[in-house]
Amino acid sequence: MGNLLKVLTCTDLEQEPNFFLDFENAQPTEAEREVWEQVDVVLKDAKAILDELQAYKGAGQEIREAIQNPNDEALQEQAWAAVVPLVGKLKKFYQFSQRLEAALHSLLGALTSETYSDPTQHLEREQALAKQFAEILHFTLRFDELKMTNPAIQNDFSYYRRTLSRMRINNVPAEGETEVNNELANRISLFYADATPMLKALSDGTTKFVSENKNLPIENTTDCLSTMASVCKVMLETPEYRSRFTSEETVSFCLRVMVGVIILYDYVHPVGAFAKSSKIDMKGCIKVLKDQPPNSVEGLLNALRYTTKHLNDDSTNKTIKSMLQ
Repeated sequence: MGNLLKVLTCTDLEQEPNFFLDFENAQPTEAEREVWEQVDVVLKDAKAILDELQAYKGAGQEIREAIQNPNDEALQEQAWAAVVPLVGKLKKFYQFSQRLEAALHSLLGALTSETYSDPTQHLEREQALAKQFAEILHFTLRFDELKMTNPAIQNDFSYYRRTLSRMRINNVPAEGETEVNNELANRISLFYADATPMLKALSDGTTKFVSENKNLPIENTTDCLSTMASVCKVMLETPEYRSRFTSEETVSFCLRVMVGVIILYDYVHPVGAFAKSSKIDMKGCIKVLKDQPPNSVEGLLNALRYTTKHLNDDSTNKTIKSMLQ
């Protein structure tokens, strides 16, 4: 691949992959094309989903007025009319998480196959697929950041479910019921109940991929994740690579992908990302984050602090814990 600068397979010290993964320009080879095209269809919708979520204002005021004036039918109708289209959006976001999970399955299938002997070769030679995997992680962290700062989402959906349930009891036909039936409502409710729903969908999807592919050692998957984290770290801390990014946005993309893949690894690996046996250089990754302008990475440091699974385990190195305090 023309854009690929291969320097060393690994450093002597830490056996880290050391190559430039072209997040800006990687194009699919013929061998990658089939999977790439399947995933591309999903990723094309990702930006519109983020834009809709960012613009999501909720029906807080209408709901408050309806609750404060339970006997005012006009206010009840206004609140219902405001909530129904919003629930349609929340359903759309949830359904997108399922599409994203399916796309992740396709990518993991390609990036962990026996085509190449190790994950470094996969990521280096299948750069367009590695870039798509990175884009999924980038989207996931961004979606969850927006969701976490928007309490209206859960409030709107709770109100919808309560009102629907009351309408059923009173045999009132609910115009919005066709939007979300009871079984789907339960699944959507569980999805948004999680602090980081998209990340949970991705980690569940990765775990499911591992359990469905019993002939594939779990290391094929976890090593793919740890290698991606290492590649991002090395590119960010190596001036020769970093200078090749044509946009500062690629730096923040790379940082976000590194954090996303660490969190995913922490969920999927039996002992997580922070244990001594972890294949991710956590101290090095945290140092890279802390070397950035503080206001640009606080959200990512918080993601490591609050959305990982094993950080507070007794087995976690005290230095790592103190670096994240």
